[in-house]
Amino acid sequence: MTLSRRHFMATSAAASLSFAARPVWAADRQAISRNVLSTWTRLILELVRHTATYSPPVASRAFAYIFVAAHEALASGTANSATLAGQLNALTPIPARQVGSYDEACVLHAALAASAQEFFANTGPTGQRAMAALADQLRAKASAGLPQDVVARSVAQGQAVAAHILAWSLTDGGAVVENMGFPYDHTPGTNPQDWVPTSLIRQQQAPLLPNWGHNRAFAMPTGTACPIPPPPAYSEDPASPFYAAAMEVHDAVANLTDEQRLIARFWSDDPMLSPTPPGHWIAIALAIADRDALPVDRTAAILATLGVAMADAFIGCWAAKVEYNLLRPITYIRRVIDPLWEPILNTPPFPEYPSGHSTQSGAAAAVLTAAFGENFAFDDATHEDEGMPARSYPSFDAAAEEAGISRLYGGIHYRFGITAGLDQGRCIGAYAAALKTGT
Repeated sequence: MTLSRRHFMATSAAASLSFAARPVWAADRQAISRNVLSTWTRLILELVRHTATYSPPVASRAFAYIFVAAHEALASGTANSATLAGQLNALTPIPARQVGSYDEACVLHAALAASAQEFFANTGPTGQRAMAALADQLRAKASAGLPQDVVARSVAQGQAVAAHILAWSLTDGGAVVENMGFPYDHTPGTNPQDWVPTSLIRQQQAPLLPNWGHNRAFAMPTGTACPIPPPPAYSEDPASPFYAAAMEVHDAVANLTDEQRLIARFWSDDPMLSPTPPGHWIAIALAIADRDALPVDRTAAILATLGVAMADAFIGCWAAKVEYNLLRPITYIRRVIDPLWEPILNTPPFPEYPSGHSTQSGAAAAVLTAAFGENFAFDDATHEDEGMPARSYPSFDAAAEEAGISRLYGGIHYRFGITAGLDQGRCIGAYAAALKTGT
């Protein structure tokens, strides 16, 4: 039985396991390992909803490190898997396994449990209880019937991998998030094209995580490895390209079809109300892996490269956002076109150019296309629990394009910010897609 998202946390994220406490034969181990990875991933997606500091960039960082830990835990004992050490920036070799037998489900569970508990150490009491309960129950299920020395050796290896990845993460520039990511001091721009706060919340009078673009990247060389061209020159002339771009947003919101409204809502993925935009793509990948019963090492490799791509996408996107510091459509439209205009989505508290949804969706599509193929059709049921029906796509690129245009329908991005974001994301995603995982 698979629990709905609404009940997942309340039941300590463990009731979906159906393995009896009995000796486990070798043929069962792949299924148990898959269940370990899937169940921890679903809980992690829920924890993102319940952890106040987990804005999309912060969530993408956690996904990258946690799933790299999962991949490395399995790669350390699988002959046909390749470590990401030496491929990801500053990642040194993972601790080697000692002489003796290991169980992969136990290694994987230990790595995921330790990683989740570290990266979500600041989540609330409900999340803490869910992690503790899941750790206990999955440990019992994974170790049932195994020799104690194998369990102990496997758990130690998984924990050693998690500790190694955690130590690596602490040096990237993004480990500490104060004031929910909003700087205490901020000097606003003075040019007419400069970003203006769009929220009345005092904390949000400064842009979210303005230094995120300086974080150490994962697979791409630096945060500026995939530059984008400047946006159209700011102008209030009705004959100018900038005015036309803003008018397109204005008119789109005024004439939305029911389908366009649904698309805007489906891809909104607001913090604290969803697993965030990167979590949406993690959910897509997990659903495909569960549906097709992919080998656990392949699923872990896909989640790791996907997490890396989206984490890099937010670093690259934020570097460009701060560089161009462009005002949002709501600011321009109210200033120049219609002082009473309202978008249908809340405008996020940071500069417009490029679109973060578009950048990370382009990166995600690049990785998933490399993993599954150019015309891989799939259904996306990420928001069924919120009453939104599953949507079908002929390819990952088609889904990324829809995620991008959803931000124009929502009234929070110009088309040129969406186009530039998708292009930047595809460039960034190519670095992650080129990683060698051996699966």
